[in-house]
Amino acid sequence: MFEYVRARDVTEAVQALDGSVEGRVLAGGQSLLPLLRSRRVLPDVLVDLDGVAELRGVRDEGASLWIGAMTTHHETARDPLVRAHCPLLARAAEAVADPAVRRRGTLGGALSHADPAADLPAVALVLGAECRVAGPDGERGVPASAFFVGPGATAMGPNEVLTGLRVPKWPGWSFCYERFCGGTRSWAVAGAAAGVRLLDGRVVAARVALANTGPVPLRASAVEAACAGLPARAALLRAAARAADSGAGPPGGLDGDTGQRRRLARVLTGRALIAAAGV
Repeated sequence: MFEYVRARDVTEAVQALDGSVEGRVLAGGQSLLPLLRSRRVLPDVLVDLDGVAELRGVRDEGASLWIGAMTTHHETARDPLVRAHCPLLARAAEAVADPAVRRRGTLGGALSHADPAADLPAVALVLGAECRVAGPDGERGVPASAFFVGPGATAMGPNEVLTGLRVPKWPGWSFCYERFCGGTRSWAVAGAAAGVRLLDGRVVAARVALANTGPVPLRASAVEAACAGLPARAALLRAAARAADSGAGPPGGLDGDTGQRRRLARVLTGRALIAAAGV
């Protein structure tokens, strides 16, 4: 048995976690509830964030958007600010699982769950997002590049709560996300998020992040370097994408062995770059 706390604000949620031995946060419950039912996690305190209004919604902060951690995938995908300034995030949220999960699952819950096969961590990484985290000592920002530290593990302390995501707007850039699920799976065997900025038909800069090619989402820095200065041609971008699995260590498993994931990383990166460049 565990103590159930329906927090009214972030302070109350942090206090409840600070006094627990093995506290857990209930955001949307789409990932946590199956773990509770199977007794794979045994918390002494369960802190429900559903009543914390300050953790919902989207606001424009000028050069970036702030998206509350309790904003559902459905709300994220439909929000006009997200669609206008961070369309990649809107499309990724719209592709999460199925309509029922998107109506209940939250952005913060998905990021905190830190599933290597999930799309949103890789998208947050390629967009250079900052995760806002609140704890007993106040709020701090953790870049997405440092937030995910392992499968199911983040840089948050046991008494901290993810309050939201700050996402840069990236004017002049175009992004695309490609994934391969296979069969009836709703998660990616591998995925690639890519963004390019073009000038006079050439790639001025590129950003690439990979999903499910390692224990955490990975930046494909070798591809980014290979793209810089290239004419925006499909064949050249496809060739640059061959370095996508450089440094990756994808785990094997029932949904794709290591060799398959490496091949998928190269193919999907090429597709994402070509689509982002519009060629």
